Amino acid sequence: MKLVIIDDDCLVSGALKTILEASGEVTVAATGTDGTDAVRLYREHLPDILLMDIRMKQMDGLQATVEIRKEFSDANILLLTTFSDDEYIVKALRSGARGYLLKQDYTNLLPALKAVASGQTVFGCEVVSKLPGLFRKKEAFDYAAAQISDRELEIITLIADGRSNKEIAAELFLSEGTVRNYLSDILDKLNLRDRTQLAVFYYQHK
Repeated sequence: MKLVIIDDDCLVSGALKTILEASGEVTVAATGTDGTDAVRLYREHLPDILLMDIRMKQMDGLQATVEIRKEFSDANILLLTTFSDDEYIVKALRSGARGYLLKQDYTNLLPALKAVASGQTVFGCEVVSKLPGLFRKKEAFDYAAAQISDRELEIITLIADGRSNKEIAAELFLSEGTVRNYLSDILDKLNLRDRTQLAVFYYQHK
């Protein structure tokens, strides 16, 4: 995996680079110290994953995520922070980040990167426990009226649970290509951009 790491503490980004590259599975193409670096370095290196802090000067990680995904809708951005602030978690999901991991969960960092690379959305254990209560509930959504089939609703539920296309395919006895086609149709019907927005939508209307 090719990574770009952004953290306003150079010691942190340097330590992460050393730890991850020691695994032999990661190459860190560049490091930066704020969101403006993140946007510039993403354009320059097109990494498989951008690993980024949230609280930074000039431009924070949430703003940078929004800016990058405007230009690169398929960007894989994993936010790494010391704060499990509810507002940050919600904003991270709505911005299109593919995960939110606490820095104290560093032992889970490499598995989290692999999960993001395979198409999953990942969260630290402390964050997962908060998810169901984070979103202000709206009225129950009529999926049938939106022409969402029972099979599509199954897939929505599994995506909201953080499953990858490969895992969904195995559980529902479908090919990965069929799952991708279902997901594309679901996003069109619900006027959503990606699987992260779909997970947020599901929890809001659950």
